[in-house]
Amino acid sequence: MPEPDPAPERRGGEPRRRRPAPLLFEPPDATADPEHFFDLESIEDPRELLGRATELALAFRAAADRAMEFQAVAAAQLADPGRFDRLPDEAIAERAEWTADYARKMIEFGRELMRDRTPE
Repeated sequence: MPEPDPAPERRGGEPRRRRPAPLLFEPPDATADPEHFFDLESIEDPRELLGRATELALAFRAAADRAMEFQAVAAAQLADPGRFDRLPDEAIAERAEWTADYARKMIEFGRELMRDRTPE
C-alpha cells in the first residue's frame, strides 16, 4: 500500500490537516471477544488484511493527534489568565494525568493552535 500523500499546505507553509478515516464502532457483543478487532480476524487474504489494518492504524494515529490538539486547546483555555476560574498549571496537569512541565508545554501548544485558528 503506498504512503498517503502529504496534506496540502495552507498559508504560512504549514500542512493542512485532513480528517481521519471514520472509525466504525463495534457492537458491544463483538468487543466482549478479545480476539475480535474491527473484524480483522475474519480477513483471510494477507494483502487485504494488511491494507485494512494499515487504514485502521493511520485512522487511530490521526484520531490520537486530533484528540491531543483538543487537549492542548482545552488546557490553554483553562489556563487563560482572563478567566475568573483559571486553573494553575499543576491543577491542569493533575486533571490530565500529565507532569506539570508537560502541562505547560501543552498549554503553550494550545495557545499556538488558537492563535493559528483566529481569522486575520
